[in-house]
Amino acid sequence: MGTIPVAFEVITFIVIIAFFIFDLITMARNPKIPTVYDCVIKISIFVVAALIFGALLWGFAGSTTAIQFYSGWLTEYSLSLDNLFIFVLIMSSFAVPRSIQKYVLGVGITIALILRGIFISIGAVIIQRFTWVFILFGLFLLFTAWKMIFGNKSSDDEYKESALICFAKHHLHLTNTYQGSLIRVVIDNKKYFTPLLIVFISLGTTDALFALDSIPAIFGLTKNPFVVFTTNVFALLGLEQLYFLLGNMLNKLKYLPIGLSIVLAFIGVKLILEALSSNSLPFINSGRPIPGIVDVPSWVSLLVIVVCIGGAAIASVLLNRKKSGSEVDQKTDKE
Repeated sequence: MGTIPVAFEVITFIVIIAFFIFDLITMARNPKIPTVYDCVIKISIFVVAALIFGALLWGFAGSTTAIQFYSGWLTEYSLSLDNLFIFVLIMSSFAVPRSIQKYVLGVGITIALILRGIFISIGAVIIQRFTWVFILFGLFLLFTAWKMIFGNKSSDDEYKESALICFAKHHLHLTNTYQGSLIRVVIDNKKYFTPLLIVFISLGTTDALFALDSIPAIFGLTKNPFVVFTTNVFALLGLEQLYFLLGNMLNKLKYLPIGLSIVLAFIGVKLILEALSSNSLPFINSGRPIPGIVDVPSWVSLLVIVVCIGGAAIASVLLNRKKSGSEVDQKTDKE
């Protein structure tokens, strides 16, 4: 696996920062509800951009790095669908006007990306010094995979405010209504925050909580912090458009949690085996690495991710078509 040129990393960060600043300024000045056509075009652009970025990584750092990026991007993109469901609940809970929802999502995603960057930096430092932490990551991913299938589904149907949100609501002077895209307003010579501030905090911190399982999953595919961060960037880029394009259709992807759980379980086992192959914990094999553990190639990880997530999506579509056909037959029989 080759080394990514520093100049390429610097240029990438500059482009990412410039894009988010420009996007937020544009949305703040002209908030609007995107059309289906706009959403499809922008999602297509972001997907093509991710494919091109992976090709550039291939050219600069080799095929292994590129495959790791594609694997991480697909995993993050799929896991981000859970974020969308929570975003829908948050928007509904705070009664955010639909005209400014795109701007709100943009700010929330930017906050989430900053928090993820911090998590990734901390994670990179930890895994460099303590390789045994992969065992904890792996066990956590196995637990997440189990919870994704057998966990309590009813708890996902409502949004629960965090302690931070409750504290902000009780200690900040807030207006009762939204004032367009403004966060701070002056009423009767007194300064107030609008509910937008609470929504921003809620979206950003909630997404950060979701990153607690997605980031360990990406570290199971690559140890390069730059690749880990860029997979998160490209996965989050299309969330605004997916929110408006899919919306309440997310619950129709019935088999996606099963596909994701298999992917997370696979990565969890991969992390544990990798940690055991370089073991230094005294209570495991007397502190010596366990021999005979074969490293899983990056292309195998990519194949598993594509088959599981793609298979789950196709199965969900077929199930929906079958249900639609059954409903049509029932209506025909009644008539």
